[in-house]
Formats: sequence, structure tokens, C-alpha cells
Amino acid sequence: MRGSGWTPSIVPSGHDENVYLVEDCFGRKGCVWRETDSETTDLETVIADLMSGQYHDPRRVIAFNTAERWSEDVSEDVAREIQRRADLANEDVSSTIEAFVERHTRPERQMTLGLA
Repeated sequence: MRGSGWTPSIVPSGHDENVYLVEDCFGRKGCVWRETDSETTDLETVIADLMSGQYHDPRRVIAFNTAERWSEDVSEDVAREIQRRADLANEDVSSTIEAFVERHTRPERQMTLGLA
């Protein structure tokens, strides 16, 4: 029997799949792992939700797979994919995720100075 400290898993039982969660911040109210339907924790849905402004101030994206027993901060990969998609569409990154993309891609996108 489970003790009173038990909480149900957010991962569908019996599935070996990667799950992606977004940490979203709300200023002085703090940051939260956004609640989401277990069917929409795949990478493509998370990227689409980020790009469509579903988050207030996304800080990071964590991926995990309980069957394989790993977790990883994939914020940089997600930010680079968002930037790649915006570049391919010849569009600017949405203002709702601009800070997220800049925070996780800044070093590689640094401009070089041309010396005369």
C-alpha cells in the first residue's frame, strides 16, 4: 500500500518515451513547471507551444525518460531549433520567447567586427 507521500506519475505508465516540460516564470509569483496533458509533452508540441506564445516567460526545457532513467536540460537545443525555424521562415522570433532564445543561443550568434 502506498504511503500518504505518494503522488501519481505524470508519465503514462508502460511507455518508453521522452517527455519535455517547460519551466515558466511569472515575476514575483515565481516559476513553475507548466501543467500539461500527458499527450502533449512531445518535443514538437512543446516547440509549437513556445512559438505560439503559450508561455509567459519560459526559462528552460527539461527532457526526461523514466524508462531509460535519464534527464537533461535541452533548452539550448530547443532555442536553436526555434531560431532555425524562424530563420527558414524569414521571420523574427516572437517577442514572447525572444529572451528565451537569446539566453540559450547568445554565444554562438555573436557578431564579428570588421576591421578597416
